Amino acid sequence: MPKKAIIPAGTAPPLAPYVPGSMADNILYVSGTLPFDENNDVVHVGDAEAQTRHVLETIKRVIEEAGGTMDDVTFNTILLTDWDNYGAINKVYAEYFPGEKPARYCIKVGLVKPEALVEIASVAHLA
Repeated sequence: MPKKAIIPAGTAPPLAPYVPGSMADNILYVSGTLPFDENNDVVHVGDAEAQTRHVLETIKRVIEEAGGTMDDVTFNTILLTDWDNYGAINKVYAEYFPGEKPARYCIKVGLVKPEALVEIASVAHLA
């Protein structure tokens, strides 16, 4: 089973040894994605909706680079730092998955940078 790294143009160097996406057998695994800019600085500090939108746009870029769309997403892992942001995160999340929703789970955690409010990892099955 050969695998292929998926790295969209303009992607910031990762903080650890990983790639934004890894494709194997038409399954794309998108790494945990944080609200980082091209310098790995947190964007939209204090705004869970804007951070979620930034994260999902970044995930969308990885999926499109692999030849897919957000409709191909079958599973998401959502990590949040505060349950008070759950509604704001879900509001934006619903915009990116308006039809049939992917399976998911959501847990409260501490993230690698304290200003980050949300991290999402995805699995997409591409035809």
